[in-house]
Amino acid sequence: MYYLLSSGGFTTGGFNFDAKLRRQSIDPNDLYFAHVYGLDTLARAVLAAADLIEKGRFKSLIDQRYASWQGELGKKITSGALDLAGICDYAVKANLNPNIPSGKQELFESLVANAASNIK
Repeated sequence: MYYLLSSGGFTTGGFNFDAKLRRQSIDPNDLYFAHVYGLDTLARAVLAAADLIEKGRFKSLIDQRYASWQGELGKKITSGALDLAGICDYAVKANLNPNIPSGKQELFESLVANAASNIK
């Protein structure tokens, strides 16, 4: 939802929403509740994504996480100027010994969980 809202929403199409009953759920009301609460979950996801976008912290973390892609090598890779063999040659010639920073996955997940828990 974050990326969907960040890019301006749907330009065509939409969601294909469906709900299935579990084997023990044989009452027609169960199917009704499955759809209602499924849509409720989807609505909460939209609100949580909007909260993440409005606060901007998520974007700054994403920008930090992928900052190296804005450098010379990253631009060559994303533009297609370097293929896998070219990347390999570059790594060997440059004798790369990358210092890989943390992806901060737990922080990202905590921000998403916090945004979701704030939805009333």
